[in-house]
Amino acid sequence: MIPIIIFILILSLLIIVHEFGHFIAARKNGVRVEQFSLGFGPQIFKKKFGDTEFSISLIPLGGYVKMSGDSQSDYKGLDYEYFSKSPGKRFQIIFLGPFLNYLLGFLFFWFILFIGYPSLTTKVGGLIDGYGAQEAGLKVGDKIISVGGKQVYFWDDLQSRIQESKSNPSVGVSVLRNNQELKFNVLLKNKVFDDQSGKKRALGIIGISPFDEIVEVKHGFFESAYLGMQKTINLTVITYQGLWGLISGKMSMRESMTGPLGIFFITSKAAKLGLIAVMHLIAVLSVSLAIFNLLPFPILDGGHLFLLGLEKLRKKALGVKTEEVIGNIGFTLLISLTIFVTYNDILRLYGDKISKLITK
Repeated sequence: MIPIIIFILILSLLIIVHEFGHFIAARKNGVRVEQFSLGFGPQIFKKKFGDTEFSISLIPLGGYVKMSGDSQSDYKGLDYEYFSKSPGKRFQIIFLGPFLNYLLGFLFFWFILFIGYPSLTTKVGGLIDGYGAQEAGLKVGDKIISVGGKQVYFWDDLQSRIQESKSNPSVGVSVLRNNQELKFNVLLKNKVFDDQSGKKRALGIIGISPFDEIVEVKHGFFESAYLGMQKTINLTVITYQGLWGLISGKMSMRESMTGPLGIFFITSKAAKLGLIAVMHLIAVLSVSLAIFNLLPFPILDGGHLFLLGLEKLRKKALGVKTEEVIGNIGFTLLISLTIFVTYNDILRLYGDKISKLITK
């Protein structure tokens, strides 16, 4: 029950932040907002404040802001309607939704780095047969303090330093063993993996696994902001590389995409790991939602921005029928994609159980 509640709360937070961006930008630009809805389907709560009706609906898998005159068919030429505003103002209204999601992701990364997060130490927990660490003489329990002459404090640092040395046949490793510093020359082996964008990538391996020793890592206020921005930018780059991998066919859509069911499964795992894991998940989902929404796809914010660009070039908006056709195509494609990723999630997460039930 608790994972379901956390799942709903996370989705609700992301949706509210996104729609609030549209709402506040619309109000700032003099557009009347008729409805601010969290969820779809039958309403379970509604309350009107000023010109806007705020509501919560039964299915918490989305939300929307309904503005006056936000379609060509509804537009009556009144000053407070969406289509009465210039393309620049409409751009602000559309863009602020995904922008606030992006900002939320950054703020969560910043907060996590500032309050502290768990990290594995550089203590060796296991050695892999046939690899350089075992052959050089490293032992379980050794604490690695430097790689290639550079100090390391956490497992992530250790991995980064090894990857920096992967073009060399070996790397110098210093360890603490019984309070004594020992130095080893460890052979590197390159192993090929598929990265997040589907590309083959060689990684330097010395053949060690981490010890189950965790410490809390904290950074200063401004350093956390800098590192949080770095994480946000890195996630953005990785996401766009992944999207390009899907478009170019280098990555399988079946293996790379997930829907509400998959997100619920990930949320359940994060909930078991604790608050920091849940906050990290919120940050990743919020940035990912912003990027997805900005894709030039009909019905998404990016699709609306694309049409605004066309309007700017043509010096006039699209016709009512054209707008309806594009909207219907976008809605159909989005529903089809949702069905596909949900079906895929069911097969990936519960396929074995379903097969056993069928074969009984």
